[in-house]
Amino acid sequence: MNYKTILVHIDPGRHSEKRLEFAIRLASNHGACLAGLYVFSPYLPPGYIMAQMGAEIEAAQNKIAAEAMSRAEDAFRKQTSAAGLANIEWHNAYDEPVHALALQAQYADLVVIGQSDSTDDSGMAMDFPERLVMSTARPVLIIPHTGDFPSIGKRILVAWNATQEATRAIANATPLLSSADSVYVMAVNCKSSKQEIICSDNMVRYLERLGIRAEIKDLQNVEIDVGNELLSRASDLSADLVVMGCYGHSRLREWVLGGATRTLLESMTVPVLMSH
Repeated sequence: MNYKTILVHIDPGRHSEKRLEFAIRLASNHGACLAGLYVFSPYLPPGYIMAQMGAEIEAAQNKIAAEAMSRAEDAFRKQTSAAGLANIEWHNAYDEPVHALALQAQYADLVVIGQSDSTDDSGMAMDFPERLVMSTARPVLIIPHTGDFPSIGKRILVAWNATQEATRAIANATPLLSSADSVYVMAVNCKSSKQEIICSDNMVRYLERLGIRAEIKDLQNVEIDVGNELLSRASDLSADLVVMGCYGHSRLREWVLGGATRTLLESMTVPVLMSH
């Protein structure tokens, strides 16, 4: 049970090379095709400027885009070749990044992107990861912009809240869960929550029927925010991956893990696989 096609987002930022290295290892472990996608987002000046200089601006941007795409492709091919990865694809897009990645993700099993970093020169908006997760039917694996991650999926923490999003995230992470050394299923029950108590027993039994052995790590009567509790527990368990659903059907809906999404996107210390 492996991913067959992995899509990695390439951008001009300084974290892109490390992200690609991570994706190469993942593709190698799964015997997958690694598809790289570089997106050039054109700048649209005010209408009165386009009316006077539209043709010149378009020509200049096309030239810049072609050069940027060529550099990105050369770096992608050089890095994958050095790693001995031959099963690759390359794609360019002249588009808005979320739209372009969501389109290309239709032909992949997993999308690898980076955490937002306000100090980076990638050109990505700070809300890029959450917008992409909400826009695609594929799981999105988000790599933190700080830290080194020599392994992934050896010790996995699954955040469970009995929602469609969490269920979908677990199903999408099955190729990783099935090869993990340790899997921990954690439901967080807050003192302030009025919803029914959530436990992990049924999910653990379900995973066992798939051949995945998991341990229950539920937390009861938690007083701190759930996102930080997840990060704390991931550290305690030496987890190298967190699997969780992204939001609920509405951001106003108070699911236990709903508010944790933004906390993990902003403060993640290990890679996080999210599905919506």
